Amino acid sequence: YLVAVNANDIACLGGTPRWLSVVLLLPEHDTTIGQVESLFADLQVACNDAGVSVIGGHTEVTSAVNRPVFVGTMLGIASTHGLIEPGRAQPGDDLLLTKWIGIEGTALLARERTAELVAAIGESTVSRAAKLLRMPGISIVRDAQAVCESPGITALHDPTEGGIATAIHEIASASHCGAEILADAIPVLPETTAICTYFGLNPLGLLSSGSLLIAVSQDHRRSVELTAAGAGIPITHIGRLAEADRGVTMIGRTGRANVPRFDADEAARVL
Repeated sequence: YLVAVNANDIACLGGTPRWLSVVLLLPEHDTTIGQVESLFADLQVACNDAGVSVIGGHTEVTSAVNRPVFVGTMLGIASTHGLIEPGRAQPGDDLLLTKWIGIEGTALLARERTAELVAAIGESTVSRAAKLLRMPGISIVRDAQAVCESPGITALHDPTEGGIATAIHEIASASHCGAEILADAIPVLPETTAICTYFGLNPLGLLSSGSLLIAVSQDHRRSVELTAAGAGIPITHIGRLAEADRGVTMIGRTGRANVPRFDADEAARVL
């Protein structure tokens, strides 16, 4: 999580993640050398996968925590074309989404509430859901690098807590725009639907690390779609940005409604 989430933030600016400084705080009473070695081995694997080097940090055993806590600061290299800064998107830009919403939340719930979910929706569904943490995973670095130098890209945003609904509000707010979203176009995996239905959750507000929200000018949308498809990355047109006075709305089978806001992630209602 530490490596992927930090790398995602660099990638959404159009940069390449390269270096990581890590602080590891460990509890006093049940920390072992083997546990520390295992934590750093896992960190090294994640860094190797992301092409990132650990360049420094601090490790401490302290009474301030009751379980291991990682804190990371990541540095990267800007593209030769400059950064993709928040706030550059404009009304009329199309909104594209890679992969599916709720990847992280689906995997988290499947791993934390396994027995209950197996009894309710079946072992095969829960197993597939749990594996989403690794495949496709929660990194969007490859997604961002595939499209960031395409002409017409005006914003990149990785949906995290509060799901795709929160990400849509955030990308619209940063650019002083509204948004019109096509409800039926939002891609949702069957595993996500099954888990959200069982717990009574709205998938629009579920942790969605692993997908990338892209704003692109209308005349370059098709080029970005082809670029992503050529890299083997699923991509879906889910709507467009609008004038601010239109609000942030979703058009569905029963008409138009406001895109919901979530004070907390939907997964928090269960965990």
